[in-house]
Amino acid sequence: MCRFLAWVGAERYLDELVMNQEQSLVEQSRNALIGKTSINADGFGLAWYSNRVEPCFYKDTNPAWSDANLRQLAHHTQSGLFLAHVRASTGTATSRNNCHPFGYGRWSFMHNGQAGGHERIRQKLDSMIPPHLYQHRFGATESEAIFLIAHGEGLEVDPIGAMLRAVERVEALSRTQRALPYMRFAACWSDGKRLFAARYASDSYAPSLHYRNSEFGIIVSSEPLDANQDSWTEIPANTAIESDGNDVVVHPFLPSAPPCQVSAA
Repeated sequence: MCRFLAWVGAERYLDELVMNQEQSLVEQSRNALIGKTSINADGFGLAWYSNRVEPCFYKDTNPAWSDANLRQLAHHTQSGLFLAHVRASTGTATSRNNCHPFGYGRWSFMHNGQAGGHERIRQKLDSMIPPHLYQHRFGATESEAIFLIAHGEGLEVDPIGAMLRAVERVEALSRTQRALPYMRFAACWSDGKRLFAARYASDSYAPSLHYRNSEFGIIVSSEPLDANQDSWTEIPANTAIESDGNDVVVHPFLPSAPPCQVSAA
């Protein structure tokens, strides 16, 4: 599995969250406290928005804790909306193209989870990506495929509904292979103005996801960044949120099949 965080709100330096927290994202990359794996060393990535419509990306296959360029870039870059991810592969190669976040146009996306039987459904998964988007299929992960499928489902006009429909389609494909778990999904995505996040699983182990609302903006994170647990809200399973840095709006994120009761993973 993976760990990630995102920020929307007032401009701030990336290292304030990526580096300079008790349980920062870099700390989570080598000592995650919640989740299936404590080490997330199969690459990392950043996506941030500035004065252009499209986000800027920085990715590498190094462990996040050992990359001097990441430390320098995060220390000197400010943004009012950014996404950051550290990867623990569930089977696909450790390569830059498989590192999150992924991007297309103004959109960025990152994911923690898996689709069961991915090695057996990859060809059919690729066929779900609209032909005009397939040139943007750079890696081999189900995460990138879900993102591009969501574009085909209308991400531009229905960001949460399109993502839900993409997840449903990929889960249905996994179910044809009887490969457990069919779907585990915690994700963040953004159009540069709003931040969206969702948490879901087809079994009882939805990947963990939390947020904190402050007077300056909203943090979404796989796990709390400090020991002040009362200041963090766990996003329930089968739930999506959206925010422009002010209020958090909660939406259902319900699959077409009845879900199990879900606990953190």
